[in-house]
Amino acid sequence: MKRIITTLLFTMFILANTHSQQNERCEVMFETNYGNIIFQLYNETPLHRDNFIKLVDSHYYDKMLFHRVIKDFMIQCGDPNSKNAQPGEQLGEKDCGYTIKPEFRIPLLFHKRGALAAAREPDYANPGRESSGSHFYVVWGRVFDDAQLRKMQARLDTIYGDTVKITPVMSDTYKTIGGTPHLDGGYTVFGEVKEGLDVIDKIQSADTDKNDRPLSDVIIIKAYITKDTRPKRKPDNRN
Repeated sequence: MKRIITTLLFTMFILANTHSQQNERCEVMFETNYGNIIFQLYNETPLHRDNFIKLVDSHYYDKMLFHRVIKDFMIQCGDPNSKNAQPGEQLGEKDCGYTIKPEFRIPLLFHKRGALAAAREPDYANPGRESSGSHFYVVWGRVFDDAQLRKMQARLDTIYGDTVKITPVMSDTYKTIGGTPHLDGGYTVFGEVKEGLDVIDKIQSADTDKNDRPLSDVIIIKAYITKDTRPKRKPDNRN
């Protein structure tokens, strides 16, 4: 009997430990001239998670600018041309040259304040709503009341039919924390700010020109992985 109980306890420990590991998230640090930001990447969006880690690991975002900033909406990055941009130069057209299939996870993952999401080309040029390989944005948004959320739901119904619904959990978040509900269902959310939301606030409040580029450059000094919780691949020993 003792052996059975010991075996059961050991099995339960292994299962609990495995579940905990599955729930752990990869984390990435962005050091900027406005302060540091730590992003957590969602396991529910593995294509976007792994791509973001690949780009960070290759130093793709080092010295890049947040080239598009709209107060009470979001901040955007991802144009490699921004690394050597002249003051006032219009940015945003260049990317890494590929797209990623969408990974919409409504209602689990949505555009709350601090959400990390993939930018993309508009529907008329991109009917599959595939994400840009390198352009991402961080949500700031605003706080909504019930009447405003009903209008947002009507807007979503017009675009997506009956497929994207603002749930009670989402509604409570938009009414307390804030966000951009009109983007739900059309853009992949693949992470969130773990630390540094105050830095996002400072960036989204920056003065900008007519093209939404900050008048004073917002620079990613360097980006790097601080935690990689993805399952380790077994080495290929085939000759």
